[in-house]
Amino acid sequence: MPDDPHSFHDNGQTHAPYWGLPDPVTQAEFYQDVTLKRLLAWVIDVVMIVAICLLISLLTLGIGFFLWGLIYLAVGFVYRVTTLTRASATLGMRLIAIELRTHRGEHFDRQTAVLHTLAYLVAMSTFVLQIFSIVMMFTTPRGQGLGDMVLGTAAVNRAAGH
Repeated sequence: MPDDPHSFHDNGQTHAPYWGLPDPVTQAEFYQDVTLKRLLAWVIDVVMIVAICLLISLLTLGIGFFLWGLIYLAVGFVYRVTTLTRASATLGMRLIAIELRTHRGEHFDRQTAVLHTLAYLVAMSTFVLQIFSIVMMFTTPRGQGLGDMVLGTAAVNRAAGH
C-alpha cells in the first residue's frame, strides 16, 4: 500500500500495472467527466500562463514580446512542474477538482512532474501525437492521454475535502 494517506484502495484487488489507481469499472466515479474537466483546466492554465507572459513582456519594456515563444515555453514549463509537484495538479486542475496520480495512486513528485510536463510538451509540439493523445483520453478506461499511458499516470476526480 502507498504511504500517501489520500491514496486509493481497491479492496485488495491488484490490477497491474495500475494497482494504486482506482478501478475504472468498480470505481468509475473517480474518472467521471475527467476528460472534459482536463480540457477546461487546460484552458484556465493557458490563460494564466499567457497572463504571466504578458506581465513579463511588459516588465521588460516590450522586449519580451520579441521572445514570446521562449518566454511562453519557459513559463509554461516552470508553471506546470511547480504546480504538479506541489499539489499533483495545476491551478486549473485544482479549480476543476481533478488531480494527477501515479500508477501507485500517489501524488506527483518533482521527477514525475518533470516527465509528465515533458511528455505534454512533446505531444503539444506534434499535431499527430496531440490528436492521438486526445483520442486516447476519450477512449481509454481511465481517460489517459499518450503521456499518461507512457508514465502510468491518470487524472482523477479529487476526493471531497482534499
